[in-house]
Amino acid sequence: MHGVSTHPCARRVVVGGVGVAPPLVRAPTARGELHGALVLEREASPLPATLSRPALNGVPDILAAGLRAVFCGINPGRASAAAGAHFGNPRNDFWRLLADAGFTPRLFVPDEQLQLLDHGYGLTNAARRTTRGSSELRRADFDGTAERLAGIAQELNPLVIAFVGKAGYEGTYRDRPALGLQERRVGDTLMFVLPSTSPANAAVPYEERLRWFVALRELLEPGERC
Repeated sequence: MHGVSTHPCARRVVVGGVGVAPPLVRAPTARGELHGALVLEREASPLPATLSRPALNGVPDILAAGLRAVFCGINPGRASAAAGAHFGNPRNDFWRLLADAGFTPRLFVPDEQLQLLDHGYGLTNAARRTTRGSSELRRADFDGTAERLAGIAQELNPLVIAFVGKAGYEGTYRDRPALGLQERRVGDTLMFVLPSTSPANAAVPYEERLRWFVALRELLEPGERC
């Protein structure tokens, strides 16, 4: 097993990774419940070091405690960096796939990304550097990512970290994955790899990518954790 399985008492929301009086989340006690009933508070203490790195590219992490899944993109493209939002390229199918797979009740647009927390989902990136395409990334761009994701798993305890694209997982763990559920866990948090939703992956039919998003949603149904 990888990481640790301790469950922290403090349940923090992280938006952008800035550790100055972050909002605090009191999540429902049952792990399977959604976050529609979250109560936001304030706490003066800083975030742990693993979660306090600001997003220098202007795309904030959207994270909270006890989420069903944290979607981990490969890295921000130029459209996302300009918009300050994940999967900001209008040709990127991420938001459409979320809606069609049943993660969201309707099609969200990138600047509604904070609303994902209300449905039990968060967002981050494996690499922080903005590039025109993920092929421009270098091995060094993923330095520290495994430790950062382990911090998210330990502190915020999502059910699953779902990599949107094989390149994010491969860059993080130096291991080429198949699509779907991985053998690796970080503490109690499962790892899942989805197809890339980038326009560069348009050769993979939409229906095939949707199939993997639906598989993840089904994994997250009550009783499917193990």
